[in-house]
Amino acid sequence: MRSPIKLEFSDKYDQQHAQEYFLKHQDGLARRMSHQRDEQLARRALALAGEPGLVLDLPCGAGRFWPLLAEKPNRVIIGADNSEAMLETARASQPAAVVERVRTLQTSAFAIDLPDNSVDSIFCMRLMHHIGDAAHRKTLLSEFQRVTRDSVIVSLWVDGNFKAWRRKKLEQRRYVEKGQGSYQNRFVLPVATVEKEFEAAGFRIQERLDFLPFYAMWRVYLLRKG
Repeated sequence: MRSPIKLEFSDKYDQQHAQEYFLKHQDGLARRMSHQRDEQLARRALALAGEPGLVLDLPCGAGRFWPLLAEKPNRVIIGADNSEAMLETARASQPAAVVERVRTLQTSAFAIDLPDNSVDSIFCMRLMHHIGDAAHRKTLLSEFQRVTRDSVIVSLWVDGNFKAWRRKKLEQRRYVEKGQGSYQNRFVLPVATVEKEFEAAGFRIQERLDFLPFYAMWRVYLLRKG
């Protein structure tokens, strides 16, 4: 199943960029600490979701969260990404014992090549902040609603914190300097807007988990179907 929606930045993930992406989260103390915090939030969300047994990791990127997902011994993991280069990097870079646990799938998050109600949970880290178009988010959430039978764990950037305020100032300055047509591939979403979109897609919010409350933009939502 092919999606008519294609994010502009996605074409950059050839083999070289995929490898750079894998190394990025290990580069320096700050990134390693950030990754540890991401893992804390992910573990908490998975626990609150009831430790789902069949999880779709989409987009899985270079498999950054595969070791964490594999911590539950009997969990079945589908590692999916739009980029075959990312999947190749994940299979080559993650521990062999973990890779053996993962079934990989090249597919778009906007048209997931899986049947209805086919997984217990969709684990979607670091995608939604790239989607600035509300119609595209609607398509994404509709696919999530179709494919999961229970929950979705999704991270994104939200407003109402110091970093979002600072980024808004930065974007205003960039607009003055470069004009409206300047390229942008990361977006801070108003909490009220995105939560209405979740509800419209047929999800209810079970939990909100903030990376650093009132400071960082990252928030993880645990959504329940129905």
